[in-house]
Amino acid sequence: MNYLEALSRRYSVKKFNNQIIPQETLHNILESGKLSASSLGLQPYKIIIVESEEMKQKLIPAFYNPSQISTCSHLVVIISKKTIEESYIRGYFNHISEVREISLEQLDPFKNSISQHINQKTQDEIFNWAEKQSYIVLANLMYAAAIENIDSCPMEGFRQDLIEEILNINSETEKVTVTLALGYRSEEDHFQHMKKVRKPNEKLFKFI
Repeated sequence: MNYLEALSRRYSVKKFNNQIIPQETLHNILESGKLSASSLGLQPYKIIIVESEEMKQKLIPAFYNPSQISTCSHLVVIISKKTIEESYIRGYFNHISEVREISLEQLDPFKNSISQHINQKTQDEIFNWAEKQSYIVLANLMYAAAIENIDSCPMEGFRQDLIEEILNINSETEKVTVTLALGYRSEEDHFQHMKKVRKPNEKLFKFI
């Protein structure tokens, strides 16, 4: 299956069949999120993967349409940072230094540039920027899942406060941005048989 066939087959599944995704396949999908493009390389988010049935059951009341949560294999929760602390930037550059075997002194100009850029932004601007990065991750996860022949459904219809309470998320510094259910479509989900509806090219694309 090429990537256009995979994307054509993809749709937002309304009901999964409870089948569990193989660990290797799940790892490949998650790796695509890890490799996602990220502004400044800061990855201002973290990703929680809910795989235990017990935790999925706890989360069901947090969703306005719980059928996906009760039948999916895994639930991916993408959490955006509300603030970028100096310690976070410092940790990022320590990691660069270790991976690329470069001294921290060599990285100082880049680090200072990023710190200055971040310090010029308000907290709202930082959070808005972080959420945009989170949605890039979401797109990569959905794309990789489609290539792996795994179905998905992105979801924003949830009670944020309840999810954050259940997952013990610090709401002062982080916020649940979006979730993604992964699994295999149920034969009972009639939406899979509907034709995909998208804008025609002449209304979507403009060449100049």
